Amino acid sequence: MECGPCHHEENQNAILYTLLSQNMTHHRGDHGLSQQSCMCHKRRTVCLQTPQATCQAASDVLVKTISFMKNLPSFQLLPWEDQLLLLDSCWVPLFLLGLVQEMVTFEVMETPAPSMLERILLDGSCKRQVPQRAQPTLASVQRLQCCLNSFWSLDLSPKEYAYLKGAILFNPDIPGLKASLYIESLQKEAQRALQEVLALLHLEDQGRFARILLISSSLKSIPPALITDLFFQPVIGNMDILELLSDMLLMK
Repeated sequence: MECGPCHHEENQNAILYTLLSQNMTHHRGDHGLSQQSCMCHKRRTVCLQTPQATCQAASDVLVKTISFMKNLPSFQLLPWEDQLLLLDSCWVPLFLLGLVQEMVTFEVMETPAPSMLERILLDGSCKRQVPQRAQPTLASVQRLQCCLNSFWSLDLSPKEYAYLKGAILFNPDIPGLKASLYIESLQKEAQRALQEVLALLHLEDQGRFARILLISSSLKSIPPALITDLFFQPVIGNMDILELLSDMLLMK
């Protein structure tokens, strides 16, 4: 699809995409509006502005996420196959909840274009090596930020986070589970505990429980590949993230 004159050539070397800002390029007037709505602008690839600090913070959250699972006796009692299925299905929303709880903020910038020498070297080596993973796009990162902002607006308490994590982790609808009925009972228990906390902390807000569940469902729309490419690929390269997580789950 052809896009209109987006004028992005003028500033492609100096654009900083701030995930916490809603006014990306409005200061450019009509040019900024056309650039913001332009599909080619949304398809631009981005990377972390401060990968070392952000990847470290993300790694810390990931460790806490796996520790949360390992420290739940009810999770440890499940068959190993069920633990892996729950891990595969739930690590991304649990990790994102951890980012929100730990107040991890980050910025991205347009992926720098390779120099002439890098292009020559990459062209010569790409036939002998596995291709690099795709870089996240601006549009996908904006969707991620929208989900995080929705949770920040809820201002959850530590107990709300804990019980919500349990309700997300124990998902009985995952195909192939051996103990689905037991997992369903654990989910209902976590949801009931969450409702009891809400009755104490937010008695006047009758719709808070439904809003929390609705917003938490949006976390499942974030693809694992985006989280891996944005936060962990700079550290682990092309390593399989699920193999890494399952190893972490087994560690004493």
